[in-house]
This record gives sequence, C-alpha cells and structure tokens, in this order.
Amino acid sequence: MSSPRVLVVDVGTSSLRAGVVKGGDVSHVHRRELLPTSPAPGFVEFDATAMADAVLEVALAASDDAARDGKEPVAGVGITNQRASTVVWDRKTGTPVGPGIGWQDLRTVGMCMALADQGIRLAPNESATKVVMLLDLADPERTGDLCFGTVDSWVAWTLSEGSLHVTDETNAGVTGLVTSDGGRWNTARLEALLIPAGVLPDIVDSTGVLGPASALPGSPVICGMAGDQQASLVGQGCTRPGSAKVTFGTGGMLDMCVGPRRPSFERRGGAGTFPIAAWSRAGRITWGVEAIMLSAGTCVEWLRDDLGILGDAAESETVAASVSDSGDVWFVPALLGLGTPVWDYGARGTFVGITRGTGRAEMVRAVLEGVAHRGADLLEAAETDTGLSVPSVRVDGGMSANTVFVQALADACGRPVEVSPVTEATTLGAAYLAGLALGAYADEDEIAAAWRPARVVEPKLSERVRRERRERWLDARERSLRTVPELSALDF
Repeated sequence: MSSPRVLVVDVGTSSLRAGVVKGGDVSHVHRRELLPTSPAPGFVEFDATAMADAVLEVALAASDDAARDGKEPVAGVGITNQRASTVVWDRKTGTPVGPGIGWQDLRTVGMCMALADQGIRLAPNESATKVVMLLDLADPERTGDLCFGTVDSWVAWTLSEGSLHVTDETNAGVTGLVTSDGGRWNTARLEALLIPAGVLPDIVDSTGVLGPASALPGSPVICGMAGDQQASLVGQGCTRPGSAKVTFGTGGMLDMCVGPRRPSFERRGGAGTFPIAAWSRAGRITWGVEAIMLSAGTCVEWLRDDLGILGDAAESETVAASVSDSGDVWFVPALLGLGTPVWDYGARGTFVGITRGTGRAEMVRAVLEGVAHRGADLLEAAETDTGLSVPSVRVDGGMSANTVFVQALADACGRPVEVSPVTEATTLGAAYLAGLALGAYADEDEIAAAWRPARVVEPKLSERVRRERRERWLDARERSLRTVPELSALDF
C-alpha cells in the first residue's frame, strides 16, 4: 500500500514538536519550547500540565495544516519522547500530583546507594526511584487512585483523553521496573519499592494499533511509540543486527541493533554498554545495546557561552577548518564525567598538549576531535560487548551538520560515516513504527531498505596514523580519570 500520513508528537528535554510524515518527508512542523527547571542543585523538574497543553497545541496545529492542504487525512499517530522522565497523576481528574521529574534529576542518588546495599541496583536516571519519591510525597499511605507514566504514557493519556494508560517496551525498559527479558513488570522489585501494581501502565508493543487519539480531529489511531534513541535507531534504518547510529546532541548516544536474542549481560556489559529493547512487534522484542557519552554538543556550548571564543555553535566548523590539525592538542570531553566505556563520574574535562603556540582554532578543533574520539569509544564498546562488527556508522543530531566534526568521526572510527538526511531522525522512526502498524511496510527490512543518507564521509587517515592518533587521545583520556575520587567511586 502507499505510505499513509502519520502525525508524530516528539517530546524532547527542552522542546517538543509535532509534524506530519509521509514516507521520509516531514511537513507541517510546529514547535514549542518547554524548558525544565532546576529549583535546587541536582533537581530537574518540568510542568507536566504545561507539557500536556503544549502537546495538544502543536498536535492540533499540525493536524489543522494537514486538513487544509487537500491531501489524504492523517491515518495514525506516532509518539517519541525523552526517556525515564516521570509523571504521576490522579486517574479520575488527569491532574498531576506533583512536578514531572526529569531523567537528569539526581536527588535520589542517596536512595539508589541505599538500595544497592540491599542488592537492588538502580540508577538515578531510571524512573524507579523517581516514582517512589513522587508517591511518598503525594500518597505516602499508597491508598490513592494514581497513575504513573513516563512521557510516552503521559502523551498517550493526553491524546486519548484518558482512555489509554500504556507504555511501550522501549520506555518500560528504562524504568528499572521490568523483568530482564522484558514484557512484564518485576513484581519482586515493585514490592521492595512499595510501588502498587495498580499505578503502572500496560506494557504494549512499539508498533501496533492502541486506540484513537480522540483529542485530535478524525480520531486517528495511536499506533507507534518509542523512546527517542530507539526511534532514532529505526529512523536511520538500523533494523538489522550490527547496524548502529550515534545521535550527537547535548550528549551522545550510540544504539546498535542486536537482533531477537537479548545480550547476555544482565545490566552492564564489560565494555560499559547497556542492553535495551530496540523495539517490539507482535509481542516479540528486537534487542540492542546502548553506549552513552555524557558531553558532546555541550562542549561546543561551553566554548561559546563560558569561554566566549565562539559567536555561535555553527562557527565551530569554520574556526576548526582554518587549521589543518589541532597542533598536537588533545581534549577529553568529560565536563560531566565519562560514560561508556569507563563510567567515571569523577573524570573531568582535560586539555593535553597546550603550548604558547596554541590558539583559538587549535582548541576548537581539539574539542571537535575529542568528541569524535568519544564516538569511537562508544563504537568500540558496542562491538566488544556484542561481538558484532559495524561496517559504517550512521549519525544524526545537531553536530551531524558540522563537516569538520563528521570527518574527524570517520577518521577516529576508521570507517565510513553516513549522515542522516534529517537532523532529528526520531520523528522519522516514530512514523515508521506507526506505518508498520498501518501496513505501509511489510517488515523492518523494508524500513532498512528505505535508508538514504544525505552524504557518506570516508576516513582519510591510514590505519597506522589512525591508531597512533587514537593512542595519543586514549592517553589523554586516562589522565582525565579519577579527578574527583568521591564521584569516581559511584557505580550505578
């Protein structure tokens, strides 16, 4: 069948948008800024009511545009979202009982450490301890009729006017509350955390008809849901084992498709990656692994906002291109610690090799190359933990528009880099999952075949030179470790 039109609602950390997708074309995009707040150090909150209002505003605006353009009506709705951010609301009124708690919120670190002493390993960026905190504040006796949901749940509840309380496998998997094989809530963990089963959403497939979005004209069916990184994986056609993408935003996330068999490690692999549900269809999970870079685009923002050596982020490309290399200056982007593969929260950003001859251009280039080497870290870790080889790397996110950076990434990884035709592949991925449910695609292989990169960047360095430069950077990375020993001791 011909590709249907799908309305996609995409809720990020600082903004949200809705657009209409047909095939690989995105149109009628409406955006709203929705910035989180930080009322105290380590706190990250958002106004869940304002989020729901903004979702309806942009979804209705995109729907109205689609109705006026004279083309076929919107057939389905896809949802993609920041993962692990948490909302608890009253089932009868639909009113949140407290602030939404962002995935970056760290106020439950102490709770996580106490639970670890009891043999329950949770990270503060998972949903589990955020739910406990909100329930303790709003319903300490656990007698209320409340609902918990991650952002996908909250959006589905909003668009369905309260008829759907669901979450998909990709979002359920980052709550810290599901069984290791997916598909079911972990009853023992719920009991240990005093989370009533009645507050939980139903776990559903990432692709499949769920119910009408009755808040929208024509009540199109909600039929695709996925967390942002998994949606980006699908949006870049990485649906076959060994295919991988890296999204370079504020941080960086590599996701690799592994296939129908779950990775063998329970929580974190030896090279620092995590098992994830990449998507699910007809009750079957396709698994993946995820590798995490804590600082990527934020390093360019630091050059611009704090050091004042860039007028805007885009200038980093022209400044870096004005020199042929970094002058043997190496930068480790550990502004918030280091994630995969070393997981050292006490590592700190480090320049190595600065001399009197080091100038603005060399420092900017070193920053871009440092982020590229972190991309190579993630790729090598994913290959080590899975035993799969990645022939080329697909990239999206804001930094993928920077040609100097993409070339540095190809050189650090020693393989081609395929640049996404759209900066945000999350929207495409949610649309593909919805289209799969509507019969527009026979299977995931058809989605993979639709991938067309905007450009392919080949590595320019010989393997000998690449290895030499990689070793120099890895030496700099080693120097950045354990700068704050008490933070380096944290292990989630």
